[in-house]
Amino acid sequence: MYNMKIEIGITRKNTQEVAYKLTKIPADEYVLYTRTRNAHWNITGPDFYDKHKFFETQFEQLDQFIDDVAERVRLLGHYAPAALRSFFELTQLTEMTSEKNDSHGYIKELLSDHASIIISLRKNIHPFAVDQKDADTSAFITGLMGKHEKMVWFLRSRIH
Repeated sequence: MYNMKIEIGITRKNTQEVAYKLTKIPADEYVLYTRTRNAHWNITGPDFYDKHKFFETQFEQLDQFIDDVAERVRLLGHYAPAALRSFFELTQLTEMTSEKNDSHGYIKELLSDHASIIISLRKNIHPFAVDQKDADTSAFITGLMGKHEKMVWFLRSRIH
């Protein structure tokens, strides 16, 4: 996982710990991205068009999150995971389980996934800043958490 020596005022041990924890984030984001794209592709019902477009906006945001986290891992001198096998080994999320392809079912599941990611991000804010002495990564994941919270707000507003 370690790529090169970097000098940014954080010990090698601390960048390794941060990078390892960060590699779990793109895995979660990628699974959530795939689940959101699934909802986009397979949504049915009278609200099809509205939800189809809505899920498209959401998966495009998630795609950017994946890229941002991978770039943060690289900035720390490590490689970001990019294989599906790696993602499945690192993620805390599971594949979609909806029996119906309606918006309520998809939104409920996506809300649960976002909540899992938000909780996981929140748990690392303090350790990154204090234990690993990496205030920038702490601020980065705080911002990412806020973006997920906004996505949750938009999802919740779509439940009838």
